[in-house]
Amino acid sequence: MRRLSVGQRLYVSVMAVFLLFAAGFIVFQQIRERQYKVELFNTRLQDFNRMLYVDELENGQIQDSTLQAYVNRRSFKGMRVTLIKPDGRVVFDSKRKDYAKFTNHKSRPEVRQALSTGLGYSVDRNSTTTSGSYFYSATYIPKIHLVVRSAIPYDNDVVRQLTADSHFLWFALFAVILLTWVLYRFIHRLGQNISNLRRFAKRVDHNETVDTEDLIEFPNDELGEIAERIIKLYKRLQTTQKEQDVLKRQLTQNVAHELKTPVASIQGYLETLINYPQAPEATKKQFIDRCYAQSQRLTSLLRDISTLNRIDDAPDLMGTSEVVDIMELVKGIEKDVHLQLEERHMKFDNQMPDRVLVHGNRSLLYSIFRNLTDNAINYAGENTTITLRAKLDDDDNIAGLPQRWRFTFSDNGVGVAPEHLPRLFERFYRVDKGRSRKMGGTGLGLAIVKNAVLLHGGTITVTNNLTGGLCFRFTLSE
Repeated sequence: MRRLSVGQRLYVSVMAVFLLFAAGFIVFQQIRERQYKVELFNTRLQDFNRMLYVDELENGQIQDSTLQAYVNRRSFKGMRVTLIKPDGRVVFDSKRKDYAKFTNHKSRPEVRQALSTGLGYSVDRNSTTTSGSYFYSATYIPKIHLVVRSAIPYDNDVVRQLTADSHFLWFALFAVILLTWVLYRFIHRLGQNISNLRRFAKRVDHNETVDTEDLIEFPNDELGEIAERIIKLYKRLQTTQKEQDVLKRQLTQNVAHELKTPVASIQGYLETLINYPQAPEATKKQFIDRCYAQSQRLTSLLRDISTLNRIDDAPDLMGTSEVVDIMELVKGIEKDVHLQLEERHMKFDNQMPDRVLVHGNRSLLYSIFRNLTDNAINYAGENTTITLRAKLDDDDNIAGLPQRWRFTFSDNGVGVAPEHLPRLFERFYRVDKGRSRKMGGTGLGLAIVKNAVLLHGGTITVTNNLTGGLCFRFTLSE
C-alpha cells in the first residue's frame, strides 16, 4: 500500500479537523436557531394567554360561551385553548365541551412546568383528547388558580416556521469548498517543496549531481525560498570544497617544491664531502657554510608554515593577548636588520608617535612588521628608504567605536607590476621566483602578515606608490 506523503497527510488531517468543526458548528447553530424560534413561538402564545386572562378571566369567572367567542375572535388559525385547574381538571376547552370525559391534565409536560415555574411548553406532542399533534404553551395564573394553555396544530406551516434557515448551510458549504481549494493550493506547493528537497537529499546521499532542472524551480513562497537557499548553499559548499581541494593540492605541491631545493642542495654538498674527504679545508668549510644556510632556509620555511597552520586551525591558541608598544617593537626590528640596511645602503624612516599601543599577540604583531621590513629589504632595491607612519582614526572616536591605529608601511623602490598586486598575499606566490629563492624568501611572509592583521580584527591593502615602490596600509585596534 502506497504511503501518503507529508503534504497529503497534512491535507487530510486539516480537512478532517475542519469538517468536524464545521459539522459540529452547523449542528450547534441549527439547534440554537431552532431553540430561538421555539422560544419566539412560545412567547407569542404566552402573550395570548396573558391577554385572555386580562380580557376575560381577571374577575375569576369562567363563562364558556364568552370564552369561546373570544377564542374564535382573537385566536390564531386552528388554535385550541384549554383552562386547567391546579388539580388537573379541565374547566374549558375550545375544541371539546364534554369536560367530564377529559382525562386529568396534571401530568401533561407543559402543565407540570407551568405549575412549577409559571410557564411551560411542549413541542410536537400528540393530544390524547383530540388525537392530533400540537405546540403547547401553558401559563399559570396564581391569582385565579388556573393554567391557561393555548396550542397550535403542529402542521407543515408550524414546522416551516420552526425549521432553521438553510441559507447558513449553503454558506457553510461554500466555505468548505473555498477552504478545500485554498488548502489544496497551499499543500500542493508544500508538497512540491518537500518532494524537491527529498529528491535533493537522496541525490546528495548517493553522491549524484544536483545540477538538474527539476531542482531549480520552487513555488514562490517562504518555504520555497528556504529550500532554494539550502540547495544553493550546498552547491556553494561543494564549489568551496572543490576549491579547497585544489588549494590543498597546490599548497602540498608548493611545500614539496620549496623543500626539495634546499634539501637537494644540502644532500649534494654532503655527498661531495663524503665522496671526496681529501678536498681542501677551504672547500669543506664553504660547503658546510652552504649547508648551514640551506638549513636556515628550511627552518624559516617550516616556521612560517607552522605559524600559518596555527593561525588557520586555532587562532585562539596563538598565545596570550597583551598591550604591545609597537614603537618599541619596531625599534628592536631596526636593530636586528641594521647590518642588512647598511649593506644595501637603505634607510628606515620611522615616523610613528612615541607610544603606539596595540592590544594583541606580541609574536604575531612582531611577525607583521618584521615580514614587511624583510620584504622591503629584499625587493625594494639599493639606495631606497622604508617609511613607517601611524595615526589614530578620528572617525572611530566620533562614532564611539574602539579606536584603531592606521599604519602606512611604504618604500620608494621598484614596486611590482599592477597584475601582481592582487596575489601578493597568496601563499608561495612570487613575482620573481628566481630572485626570491636567491634572497632566501619562503613566499609566506606576506601571507603571514595578512592573516595576522585579520586575526587582530584589522584590514590590509597594498598599492604601488605614484613615485615608485609598494605601500601597505593596514589597521590594528588600540
